[in-house]
Amino acid sequence: MPKSYSRSQKSASEIISLSKRDDNWLLSRLDYLWTNFFSDVAQINPVSIGFGRYSKLRLGSVRLDRTTKKTFITLTGMFKDERIPVEVVDQTIAHELCHYAHGFSSPKPRLHKYPHYGGVINKELRKRGLVNLIKAYAKWLKEYRESL
Repeated sequence: MPKSYSRSQKSASEIISLSKRDDNWLLSRLDYLWTNFFSDVAQINPVSIGFGRYSKLRLGSVRLDRTTKKTFITLTGMFKDERIPVEVVDQTIAHELCHYAHGFSSPKPRLHKYPHYGGVINKELRKRGLVNLIKAYAKWLKEYRESL
């Protein structure tokens, strides 16, 4: 008879390797957010999303490959862990979409001099009705920082 383990007995790397969260799952989250909250933002170049390496501090990034003109959104491999709330993953994706919409790491004209100037990201998320993600992320971040 195979030995079974509870979630608490498994290491973080075991949980991540058994997780159903993969790049296709991330793509579905991106599609959901773009369709329902960023539909006014035209996708004028190819945009892809995927998990990167496991990072405790850098949760997401967006970059534009100037040669291919493709935009890449990368999220920390830590988010493969299903104990991380979906709202935290969604907030990180929405945060990167705000950068794209504001002309950072996209072919769009830049709307601001700096990507986080004056709290533009949270202002944008509020404007788009994503206050629940801001709150969920703030709550998670407080607990997460205490655990580091």
